Amino acid sequence: MTLNQTLQGLPALSRGKRWDHLELLERIDASGSISAAANAMGMSYKAAWQAVEAMNNLSEQPVVARQTGGKHGGGTTLTEYGRRVVAAYRRLEKERERVLSHLSRIMDDFDQYYRVIRRFDMQTSARNQFLGKVKAVKHGPINAEVILDLGGGDELVAIVTHDSAEHLDLKPGAEAYALIKAPWVILTTDDGFKTSARNRLCGTVVRSQEGAVNGEVVIELPGGKLVAAIVTNDSIESLGLKVGVRACALIKASHVILAVSQ
Repeated sequence: MTLNQTLQGLPALSRGKRWDHLELLERIDASGSISAAANAMGMSYKAAWQAVEAMNNLSEQPVVARQTGGKHGGGTTLTEYGRRVVAAYRRLEKERERVLSHLSRIMDDFDQYYRVIRRFDMQTSARNQFLGKVKAVKHGPINAEVILDLGGGDELVAIVTHDSAEHLDLKPGAEAYALIKAPWVILTTDDGFKTSARNRLCGTVVRSQEGAVNGEVVIELPGGKLVAAIVTNDSIESLGLKVGVRACALIKASHVILAVSQ
């Protein structure tokens, strides 16, 4: 994947807040700490980590690297690739402002149409967002099975209608986003447990945080991608879902939503 493709993918995280994420990356690079960067921006530590995880998931190469040790489980630093993304974004921002300024001068009603265009930008509440490439499409009598390569040996299988596969032009080699809500992810610590869930993504728990009733558990896959799940506090306790524990995320193929950039 080229740097240009990464830049096209990262804004899909949240178009309206892409510059906030850019600032977060810059502050992490300057401080070497995600906690310090979050405090400087008035963000919660959890929100900052969720933003970092989403950006890493939407990029073939990690933009932020985790370091062991420290108060919150280690420091953080931008990868060389991440620094290139930040530099390219800043140049893009300057060019964007120049173009918008020029359009405003030649179109009296440009602002009106620009607001309409902005409404078309995709935003989603799905906690898990991955960018991958279509590996294969298998057509059945009713639906189509789409296998998405996330990189690093990780794959996701989605079941969509034939109309959806055709409308999205899902063919081998095409890029697509996989969206999965955290409550749809089932966790298990038994590798030999049989289930009807088509997707089984195993890795290591890197964060486990309990809430009033439910908690959030984040699993890091061998390829570096992160999967977040919302489960009950009782489940966290009974399964022993602590940092460092091996666990698997079970996801039904029908719970994977696919999307593509236009």
